[in-house]
Amino acid sequence: MTRASVSACVMTFNNNDVIKECMENVKWADEIIVVDSFSTDNTVEICRKYTDRVYQREWPGFKDQSNYIVSLANYEWILFTDADEIISPELYLEIQSLLNNNSNDWDGFYFPRRTRYLGSWINHGEWYPAYDLLLYKKGKGTWVKEPHATLELNGKAKYLKNDCYHYTYRNLSHQLDTIDKYTDMSAVEMEKKGVKFLLFQLLFRPLFRFIKGYIFKRGFQDGVPGLIAAITTSFYVFMKYAKLWELRIKNKPQIGTDKNAYK
Repeated sequence: MTRASVSACVMTFNNNDVIKECMENVKWADEIIVVDSFSTDNTVEICRKYTDRVYQREWPGFKDQSNYIVSLANYEWILFTDADEIISPELYLEIQSLLNNNSNDWDGFYFPRRTRYLGSWINHGEWYPAYDLLLYKKGKGTWVKEPHATLELNGKAKYLKNDCYHYTYRNLSHQLDTIDKYTDMSAVEMEKKGVKFLLFQLLFRPLFRFIKGYIFKRGFQDGVPGLIAAITTSFYVFMKYAKLWELRIKNKPQIGTDKNAYK
């Protein structure tokens, strides 16, 4: 039986430390497409050892870059993976079975993502299972929203059982840099949509996220990494709303700034 054809799509930027393993992991696909945002390390050189479909494009945001890379694909099925994600052997076999036998029954498949964080696997809390729709029929999906692009699927999706491994942060400094960048983008998007700043959101949304992840979803069972994951998730929410407030006061007219007012 012929397996349905797959295009592996990988977006990169300075992923020298993980990209070789990523390329090895998806080389079973019928083609590999890489869109790089002008890396300054040797990410591009490594990718070109695995595929001649390597493109460089300025970063326009997750949504636009995601839809762009998919537009370059030649095959029916899109495997969308970050440079720091690895399909486990068990997930690979599950995917192959579905593409061989049930490719017409579904339009997309959700992968459970298990994150490696501070030397441990995160098995609870909000981080697991963090389902993402990462394998889908090209004509059935469109990437929407910013800064966390989400696939909008026009069709039926199935949740798979086996894990996709996510090596998301090199260390806490890398995580804090990422939080800073993402909360900048989140605040700008909220400002564009006219989201009102309310003090109770700044006070209680971070607290709720911590309680939800650490207690209700049992993040405490992951020890110190689970505690830090819950705290940094809460901090992300706090900074998102704090930066929305900051944008509002920056855009507010200031009394006494017009030098001609008293002439």
